[in-house]
Amino acid sequence: MEKSGSKALPAILGILFVAAAAFAISLYISGKKTEEALNAEKAEVIQELEGLKSDYDKSILETNALSEELLAARGEIANYIDSVKTLKADVATLSRFRRQVYQLRKERATLMARLDSLTASNIALQSLNEATQKELERVAALNDSIVQQNIILEQENRIAAQLRLESLNVQAVKVKNNGNFKDVNRARRTDNFKVCFTVRDNAIAQAGDKNFFIEVLGPDGNLVGASESVSVNSRSLSVSKVTAFYYENDILDVCDYVGSTTGEFAKGNYMVNVYDNDLELIGTSKFFLK
Repeated sequence: MEKSGSKALPAILGILFVAAAAFAISLYISGKKTEEALNAEKAEVIQELEGLKSDYDKSILETNALSEELLAARGEIANYIDSVKTLKADVATLSRFRRQVYQLRKERATLMARLDSLTASNIALQSLNEATQKELERVAALNDSIVQQNIILEQENRIAAQLRLESLNVQAVKVKNNGNFKDVNRARRTDNFKVCFTVRDNAIAQAGDKNFFIEVLGPDGNLVGASESVSVNSRSLSVSKVTAFYYENDILDVCDYVGSTTGEFAKGNYMVNVYDNDLELIGTSKFFLK
């Protein structure tokens, strides 16, 4: 009986050893599979983080808007990638980083929504600015056109309001003993030149006191008369006589006399010019003294 029991003990121990070895091998294999699975999941987490980082890289290249926030988010993801790579993979760690990946995706979605909204607002603002600029250019062009039209209208009104002469007559005269004037045509008998002109009617012109300027040039081209110097609107002219009259928009006859400072007149051709208030030449006449 004792011999039978002693023979069975080694067999039992062998069976137990084999079972223990099989169990150990099973545990090793199971552990290896678990480690491989954890490493695979770790690699997946890193891949997702790198995918997020790549998305931020593209966004930073495509736009400058929110660049500080984009750079900060990308930097945070890069730190997470480094952390996952250096840490030993285990269920708790990977679970925590899974939650971080989920949170980072939500943050990116929010940031991208803000970026899209800002981009849309910038596009709308740019369109509005372009439309506003075009309208400002249109208004500026219109204003320039109005200014030009006003300048032209002002010039036309000034020209329309300018007094014109209906006629201009010049006659050499001699003063008779009774004070009356006699028309002559010889230089030695001439005492004065009688200059008469008719001003046209003009309803646009401003009524009131007017000054016309008479210029008489002798045969030698020199000025005949008192030689008064007048200046109007930066124009200057030496004239023989300043003739003043009151204008009431109707036809008006005006006469004035120009004498010689020497009391004598030379033979030859004379020219008489009449200028208006603005020193614009409005009439010219020539005559000859024998």
